[in-house]
Amino acid sequence: MNQSGALLRIEIYSDVICPWCYVGKRRLERALGQLEDRVKAQISWRPFQLNPTMPEEGMDRTLYLRAKFGSLDAFGQMKEHLLAAGVEEQIPFAFEKVLRTPNTFLAHRLIRYGEQQGCQDAVVESLFRGYFAEGSDIGSVPVLGQLAGRAGLDVAAVESFLHSEEGTTEVKAEEAAGRKLGIRGVPYFVLNGSLSISGAQSPDIFLSAIQQAEREA
Repeated sequence: MNQSGALLRIEIYSDVICPWCYVGKRRLERALGQLEDRVKAQISWRPFQLNPTMPEEGMDRTLYLRAKFGSLDAFGQMKEHLLAAGVEEQIPFAFEKVLRTPNTFLAHRLIRYGEQQGCQDAVVESLFRGYFAEGSDIGSVPVLGQLAGRAGLDVAAVESFLHSEEGTTEVKAEEAAGRKLGIRGVPYFVLNGSLSISGAQSPDIFLSAIQQAEREA
């Protein structure tokens, strides 16, 4: 995502089980790509658990969808929109492979760890792809280790980190900060600490917001 030129700070509140967050990532990337070298985007991914009370072991995907949407048919309608967006953004959504809805707190700790190691965006991309394209259980430490390895991190170091409590307090604080901003859904983008965009908007909307953030800066 990084470009060179004027610095633009973008904080993205998201959850790695949110398909629209994956779509929003792609659309933001397309918008930044149109700016070529004029803008350098400093991207920071922030935690927002859609299901903060989810059991640590997660739950059966079908049961989760019925509880959240009322019926599988209701989810099916949204799935059609997501599949169409996936084709447009070259995201190979494979919802049929997702068998469990995980607790994502460990994944958020891994994303913060990735930021400290200088490869946060690669970690986020690996988690999105693992979950939505491969049906990986991203509530599992071994699975998270494998996906982190694809992003260039040391698997053993990641697993050791996740088995500790390191980063727990910080992730909880970051999520609390997002909720204090009034965030109720994700993806949610904050540009230069002041201008906000909610939802997986089109690249044109992102471009307009970036231009406004530049003017205000």
